[in-house]
Amino acid sequence: MTISSHRFGQYDVILLRDGVFEAPADVLIHTDGSVARQRAIDAWGKPTLQVDVNCFALRGADGIILVDTGTGTSWGPQYGHARSALHEVGITSDQIQRILITHIHGDHALGLLDGDTPYFPHADVFVPESDFAFFTDPAARQATPEARRGGFKAAEQLQRVYGSRVRPIPEGPVFPSIEARLLPGHTPGHTGYLVRGEDNALLIWGDTLHLQDLQPGDPKIGLVFDVDPEMAAQTRQATLENAAREGWIIAGGHISGFGRVQRVSEGYQILPV
Repeated sequence: MTISSHRFGQYDVILLRDGVFEAPADVLIHTDGSVARQRAIDAWGKPTLQVDVNCFALRGADGIILVDTGTGTSWGPQYGHARSALHEVGITSDQIQRILITHIHGDHALGLLDGDTPYFPHADVFVPESDFAFFTDPAARQATPEARRGGFKAAEQLQRVYGSRVRPIPEGPVFPSIEARLLPGHTPGHTGYLVRGEDNALLIWGDTLHLQDLQPGDPKIGLVFDVDPEMAAQTRQATLENAAREGWIIAGGHISGFGRVQRVSEGYQILPV
């Protein structure tokens, strides 16, 4: 496996590719309605979407921090490769004591599990408090269609397996040079993590967008997996603008490698670093 990493302040940030997610193109949505949605599907021009599933290891002087964990063994053998990538860079599961979760969806949180035991036996799991509140709310679960309840099941499993080591966190500083930034819409508490260096910064933005060749040009394009599509589109627009203005390097759960956001005449584009 090819390992991609960059240095930000005190951390070497290593991208761990867990697998490739595939879905039919009709999962695309658009906040302007059906005509705009069809234009987006036509612009994509392929019958399926294929996107990377990523998580990240931050290696610093005081140990290893993970941001998200991939799927583990929960989604089948085509996923779960983040675990072998960790071993490839010399990191074992029992070395990891701190894990930051961007949001409670299976491709970000189920890698915490090894059946009914913790895959990371010594880790505390830090979860955005708004996401934790939503995905542990029985009323919210009842109001969500059955096919979309995976996050509720994942939250239930995390509580059962990790117990008091699941720690809800608010927006703001979490570890030295790492700040939680609320990026709501994809889920209510969807959160990115800004890693600051002396002369650079990295925003690990989770699922702020999934399609790096399509959504920057039209941030109103979303996927059916967005819990609040309107809010997700607003967050996408604002985050792209902030990243372009501040010069942040960006990485995410479903984009390839590390990139920079650049304004163009119609929206934005992501250039590889």
